[in-house]
Amino acid sequence: MNSLSYLNNDQHDFPSPEQALREPNGLLAVGGDLHSNRLLNAYYEGIFPWFNQGDPILWWSPDPRAVFSVDNIKVSRSLVKYLKKQSWHYRINTQFDAVIQACAAPRASQSDTWISSDIQQAYVNLHHQGHAHSIEVWEHETLIGGLYGLAIGQVFCGESMFHLRTNASKAAMLMLQQHLARNGFKLIDAQVVNPHLNSLGAQSITRQDFIAQLHHLRDGNVNPNSWLSTEVTIEL
Repeated sequence: MNSLSYLNNDQHDFPSPEQALREPNGLLAVGGDLHSNRLLNAYYEGIFPWFNQGDPILWWSPDPRAVFSVDNIKVSRSLVKYLKKQSWHYRINTQFDAVIQACAAPRASQSDTWISSDIQQAYVNLHHQGHAHSIEVWEHETLIGGLYGLAIGQVFCGESMFHLRTNASKAAMLMLQQHLARNGFKLIDAQVVNPHLNSLGAQSITRQDFIAQLHHLRDGNVNPNSWLSTEVTIEL
């Protein structure tokens, strides 16, 4: 039976994602807090928070789910040609706070953002604990693009991306794919399909298939040094 659950601050467990509502698609639970243990439990079960500032915390597990296989991200010839002309460089985990702040900035078509100060602090805490990570695109010493998310076993759960230069977010996604492939990751969870993700090769799979893959990969081993703060190269 599909039903909405209400969480308190004392218990960090979640109901099964299969109980999520069909409308709105994937809404599973309301309430609770953004404590690190609760967030990690959520991602471990294929659940993520998404809510507007001032609203109760909403927890989601949509059906279908947007994912990338780590070895199946589309890179157009025009993008490769464009990136070869740039003097950009790429870093991992050197400015996580700046990346999440940039992702939180309202887009041109929006007047506000769902990445509130509470959300930012929650993921900064996860970053300090070694769970949340940033991919960064730099032009000289200016941060021009990037993304952040969580590593759960062999799964990277992408949260948000931004760009201040044309194609900088696509460059961040390509850098993420190459970094994950080098270090033993298998799947990127992109949550909900949109045209930008489709252009990069995102696939829609059923929630049931996603949960099955997550359960198979969430305790998998990866390179323990995957997320050291460093400058990295991109292969074009």
